[in-house]
Amino acid sequence: MVNKNIDIADLIEKARKKDQKAFNSLLNTYWSDVYRFQFSKTGNEDEAEDITIKTFSKAFDKIDLYNERYNFKTWLISISKNIFLDHLRKQRTETVSFNETSSEAYKIFDETPSAEDQLIIKQNLVQLKNYIKQLKPHYQEIINLRYFREMTYKEMAEALNEPVGNIKIQLLRSKKLLADIIKQTPKN
Repeated sequence: MVNKNIDIADLIEKARKKDQKAFNSLLNTYWSDVYRFQFSKTGNEDEAEDITIKTFSKAFDKIDLYNERYNFKTWLISISKNIFLDHLRKQRTETVSFNETSSEAYKIFDETPSAEDQLIIKQNLVQLKNYIKQLKPHYQEIINLRYFREMTYKEMAEALNEPVGNIKIQLLRSKKLLADIIKQTPKN
């Protein structure tokens, strides 16, 4: 147990220095704990997986804020819990007063995009694809497999002949690099 704590502390220190292998090791060590926590909250494998990825992404972005006095797993679960709560807030249905007999009724929205919305979506997709083209080819492929071909992590791992853990890290890295490209692009 003491060796594990020393190893984790060492991995955290290396991760703070942007060591990708340390990130991979931390993700592999704690993935199942965070995923299990999220699955117990959501009851949905895809949601649990997406929130778990967001948890590690946020944790790795904020790893300099981690305080060694606390257990790393507890810190990750705390981040994961906050992301889950944000996720719930976004899912809440807006209510409004409707009539005397019922004090509340749910708003029903037509989610079919208008012609203008479809044009905007198409233009945004073209812009997004241009951003993706700025990534290295392997990262382009990871983004394409996950978001355009809608493959599962397992399917991606089989297609690329890599372990699922590596696929998750590469997707995390791809999304971060893509976000950086988008942020650095001047707005018209």
